[in-house]
Amino acid sequence: MKNKFAEQLNGLRIEHNLTRNKLAEMLNVSIRLISYWENGQRECDFDMLIKIADLFSVSIDYLLGRTDY
Repeated sequence: MKNKFAEQLNGLRIEHNLTRNKLAEMLNVSIRLISYWENGQRECDFDMLIKIADLFSVSIDYLLGRTDY
């Protein structure tokens, strides 16, 4: 079962028409790491969570599935 962060990240990436490759470039991480996050195989650190929230203009609570936006 996917975790909420994995679902939110995947949904935001698709909603913004970004490929995993493009998102990886924007976050300065590997495509494989994006894939791990989206499949719930790894979690990102707090600093990266902030960076992702800022990139998509959402709250950290939204990324973690605690709020609806």
